[in-house]
Amino acid sequence: MKKRKVVCLAILLIFILFAIASVRGVTSYSSSSEAVPVPEPSQKTLDYYNGDNVLWIMGTILSFAMLSVILFFGFSAKIRNFSKKTAKNNWVFTILIYFLILSLIDFLIFLPLSFYSSFIREHAYGLSDQTFIKWVSDSIISLIISIISGGFVACIFYLLVKKSPKRWWLYMGILSIPLIIFMMLIEPLWIAPLYNDFGPMSNQTLEAKISSLAQQAGVEGSSIFQVNKSVDTNTINAYVAGFLNSKRIVIWDTTINTLEEKEILFIVAHELGHYVLGHVTQIIIIYPIFIILSLFLMNLSINKIIKRFKKRFGFKELSDIASLPLILLILNLYFLIFTPFLFAYSRNIEHQADTFAIELTRDNYHCATAFAKMVNDNNFINPRPGLLYQLFRGSHPSLGERIDFCNSYNPWETGNFKYASKFKQIE
Repeated sequence: MKKRKVVCLAILLIFILFAIASVRGVTSYSSSSEAVPVPEPSQKTLDYYNGDNVLWIMGTILSFAMLSVILFFGFSAKIRNFSKKTAKNNWVFTILIYFLILSLIDFLIFLPLSFYSSFIREHAYGLSDQTFIKWVSDSIISLIISIISGGFVACIFYLLVKKSPKRWWLYMGILSIPLIIFMMLIEPLWIAPLYNDFGPMSNQTLEAKISSLAQQAGVEGSSIFQVNKSVDTNTINAYVAGFLNSKRIVIWDTTINTLEEKEILFIVAHELGHYVLGHVTQIIIIYPIFIILSLFLMNLSINKIIKRFKKRFGFKELSDIASLPLILLILNLYFLIFTPFLFAYSRNIEHQADTFAIELTRDNYHCATAFAKMVNDNNFINPRPGLLYQLFRGSHPSLGERIDFCNSYNPWETGNFKYASKFKQIE
């Protein structure tokens, strides 16, 4: 058992060291003639950045504290007893009722923090014009989706624990693959439209250029949508989602209203890069690996924890639905530990998408200006965040790194393209 612990700790240490090593500067290339300087963050940007870090820490602590209180004070067992009585000992309905109650508790406990961070604060910084009714509506929709999807997963999980006490962690990890694929399929088609209206592009000229860019990147047959995110936020974004006939390029109206045409084309090219380079497929493979590893590590210790604290917890088996807060507590801990490695991977694919977009558009200048506008103009992003931020919150390279790269990457001068073979034509 000691050897297992040593091996697990060694694996975790390797992951963390790898993630730290990934936080580095960009490889130097020949400088562009129109270099865009990295903007100095305004005091407003720094205040937003610092406040965002504080809110993230508060949310993390609150999550661990809530689950610990529910678990160690026996509330989980009481919720289970109520659920069993209400469901008349029906196994499935007991799980669903329990999950509904736990979800409502979580929603209510996080409601003040969520309201402040996503509504009051966003309005105070001028990042949102969202109405209170819209915020409430979106929050309720998210809660309902979470209850339905989470309740379904909980039933599958406890069924596997019940049927295979020794291999449940492996089967659950394998089943996470079709679950992830299913969510990726239905999210752009069925879930996203619940929050905002999707319609045709208002600028037909821009739509034609985006369509031409997509064809050049080898992404043909994609629908192009403009979504009215301005009812929620003033920040900018775009994405490519779906598979086969469901492929769609989605651009926020805030992006169209804020950026110049060539900057929008670069943002779209970046998103096309994710699609063409198979990053979605990579995520479908990589994330289940971490899920399996997390569940395996949890399986090594959770039964011992239950045995030690069974009187305080009010349950003595993992197959008891009352164990859910303990499962979530342990998984949250492991996912927090694995976050630096997952974000290191995420930063790598984002850099690949930037490279793809520059090679596709051959437009260093508007690549850099698009990122520069995110510093002080609309997204309030610190261009040079600290190491801890990059490790635990940096899913993308820092804006400073991205602007420097846009300024310096000129493969057409040497003919040393990385992704030229992916394009249908390069003028």
